[in-house]
Amino acid sequence: MDTVDREPAEGAIKKQMKRIAIIGANDFQNPLIIKAKEMGYETHVFAWEDGSIGEKTADYFYPISIVEREKIYEVCKQIEPDAVVTIASDLAGITVNYVARRLGQACNSERSVVISTNKYEMRKAFKAAGVPIPEFHEITLNSDFEEVKKMRLPVIVKPTDRSGSRGITKLDSFEGLEKAVLDAVENSFEKKAIVEEYLEGSEYSCECISFKGKHYFLTLTKKFTTGAPHFIETGHLEPSDLDPEMVERVKNEIYKALDALEIEYGASHSEFKIDGEGNIRIIEIGARMGGDCIGSDLVQISTGYDFVKMVIQVATGCEPDLQKVSEPKVAAIKFIFSESDYENLKTLQRECPDKIYYVSDIHISKENRIVDSASRYGFYILACDSKEEAMELAQL
Repeated sequence: MDTVDREPAEGAIKKQMKRIAIIGANDFQNPLIIKAKEMGYETHVFAWEDGSIGEKTADYFYPISIVEREKIYEVCKQIEPDAVVTIASDLAGITVNYVARRLGQACNSERSVVISTNKYEMRKAFKAAGVPIPEFHEITLNSDFEEVKKMRLPVIVKPTDRSGSRGITKLDSFEGLEKAVLDAVENSFEKKAIVEEYLEGSEYSCECISFKGKHYFLTLTKKFTTGAPHFIETGHLEPSDLDPEMVERVKNEIYKALDALEIEYGASHSEFKIDGEGNIRIIEIGARMGGDCIGSDLVQISTGYDFVKMVIQVATGCEPDLQKVSEPKVAAIKFIFSESDYENLKTLQRECPDKIYYVSDIHISKENRIVDSASRYGFYILACDSKEEAMELAQL
């Protein structure tokens, strides 16, 4: 009997939870491995073998690519994990939901996975639900570009199914449209791009956890980027600079958007902009934690909530624990783009080491051109007493 479309059995977990399957092994997934082990789980980690840290920290490592969901499912049938989880990866999230659904565990529906991982399908779902979004068009290399050229400039061109700032270009004229579409399509798995109206304003993200269709707000993140043309993140700050009234407005729009994507279980990372007139426009939502250590580190520093633990709890069919486990601080992450950024880090290490929460491996190479999030040289995380201090020390 085929069980691919079987609905998850809510709350159906074993009395003694001992094993967990984790999809992904890189630096951004490692906090999940560590947390699962702290919670008493035997960790079974799946990823392409490339020397990532998770290969060493896992109790059991399987050199299977995160996109080979059928192979992962076959192994999971044997090890019988209490949950299948990931953080900060859209690709891994597709596999997580596929395997969890076949195992009868708490997860989002097949339709939810499709509309929350494809930007074009996502925008169609948002439009149908009345969620405020920019004008958009799907496009391929064989499309008639004339309809797109009727859009109001500037526009953003991006792949329909990638993240991490890959293949993104801002256009102030349509002269570079063909090249921008080619770049986006080459970075797309399905070889399609989306062209959308460029939104003015400050950029933020909203971090939530959902259980049985109820959404729990955790915090808002202010985002800093390189700007046009590729908008690669240079840093993040939590909590954001928005006042309580605006925070409530944002929450209402985000909850409506999460419902439109039929997200019922797990973390979510919702990106949006607010223009000078206070209009909120949703950019996109990932049914996962925010990458760049937003979910794995910044949320707990800035709120005291153990977000990683919540992800594991929800995956096992349990309600998330919203008790604070630490005293909130102001959290900032700064990415290394230059020698100057690295020199600032070394100054901080000498003069205020108590503010430094974490420093990644840093590899500065003049031959390496930074074109997306994956090609940045490294990062460091700060835990400070005020937003002003955090922004000054991280040079945000």
